[in-house]
Parts: sequence; structure tokens; C-alpha cells
Amino acid sequence: MKHLRTLLATALLAGSGLGHAAPVFWTDWQGTDLDAGVGFKGQGVITTSTSSVTVTYTNASGVGFYQTGGGVDYYTNSTAGISPYESTTVDNRPTGTDIIALTYAGGQTLQFSEAIANPVFAYVSLNGNGYGFDQDFDILSYDDPATGHACGYWGCGTSYKNVVDHGGGVFEYQLLGTGEPHGAIRFKGSFDTVHWNSLSNEYWNGFTVGVQGTAVEVFGLPEPTGLALTALALLTAAGVRRRRG
Repeated sequence: MKHLRTLLATALLAGSGLGHAAPVFWTDWQGTDLDAGVGFKGQGVITTSTSSVTVTYTNASGVGFYQTGGGVDYYTNSTAGISPYESTTVDNRPTGTDIIALTYAGGQTLQFSEAIANPVFAYVSLNGNGYGFDQDFDILSYDDPATGHACGYWGCGTSYKNVVDHGGGVFEYQLLGTGEPHGAIRFKGSFDTVHWNSLSNEYWNGFTVGVQGTAVEVFGLPEPTGLALTALALLTAAGVRRRRG
């Protein structure tokens, strides 16, 4: 069972610093594969201003590679200019060189040891593939010089969102692109789990994740429970959306 909880209250969003750039606390991925089978399980730590959050990533199909504690910095630009990971919302690109490189189509999950606020998902070289999330997101930035950003490590690209209606109130929010997409997206609200599908096999595309803070730090309230809301109510509704995938 996978849980996705989103805090959507307008008053909380207004007070959470979403309207201007803020520092993001990125995951420090650690160790090696914890899955003894064909799948993959990796863990890392996000250290915020007052808390230490354990992040667990699982993928039943396995991954291309798992880089921790050194190696190539795939978050660097290939041209001069603003990082494709920085925007009017995000002050700082991913720190260090940690990355999880994907290669197989299929589902995967990020789980946080406590509810976190406004997670930012940084992606590298999303060419020949795409991601399908079960939660709506905002595209913050990507490596198209026309947007004022530099090209990413592997070149330039564009990114866009495609929403697929699977019926029965089930929607898939796809992150797609052209060229060599590098960039960042953000999910608004409070989460303890994020689930998505890689849409095709491709070696390789990579990611890491960061947060604005814990839900308590940013929203100043206990973890949300109760009232179910739709993603379309982001700017007007108050409450919590709970979703099972």
C-alpha cells in the first residue's frame, strides 16, 4: 500500500514561502543496494534546519546505477548561465554528486520517515523516456536557453507536462520532454510517499529529491489527516488529500 498525503490549505500555502526562491535541502544518498534480489532499495538522509529525515527509494526492477559519495557531477551545466535546477522557487541546485540512474520501465516509490513539505524532484537526461506521477506537479525550470537557463550536463532540452485521464477519477501526470531535458519539478503540500512510473526502458536517466523542510517546519501544523480533495483544488480548497496507489 502506498500513501500520498497532500496539505492544500490556501492559508498554509500563503505562509509557506512558495512565492519566492528558497533553499532546498537535498538528499544525501548513502550506502549500497539493500535489496538482495533483482530489485533495488536505497536510503539517504535529508538534513533540514531542525530535523533529519530518512528517505527510502525502492524499485522492483532495479536501477542503472547508484552513485553516492563521489563521481561525476551530472548536475553541472554544459554552457554558461543559470542552472537548469534553479528558479524563482529554488535557490540551489542539487548538492554533491549523488544520483540514482534509472533504466527500466515500471513503478518506483520514495518514502519519507516523516511528512515533508513541497518536495522538489531534480531530473537528468530525460530523453527517450518520461515519468508518470500519481500527483500533479509544477515544472519549475529546465535547460532551454530560451528560458534563460543553461544547458544541462548532456545538452539542452525542453520539458512539458501531459495529463492522462485513465477514467474512474484516476489521472496520470506525465513529465515529458524533447532533446536532453534536465530540470526540476515541485509537488505542493505535505507528503510521506511519492510514487511514479518510468514510461519506457532507456539507459540512462537520473534523479534526486529535495524538500523545503518538514511539514511541521514549513506549515507549522501536525501531519494532515481526513478530508479528501482533488488536485484541481490546490489554490482554493483546504484540507488533506489522501491517495492510494
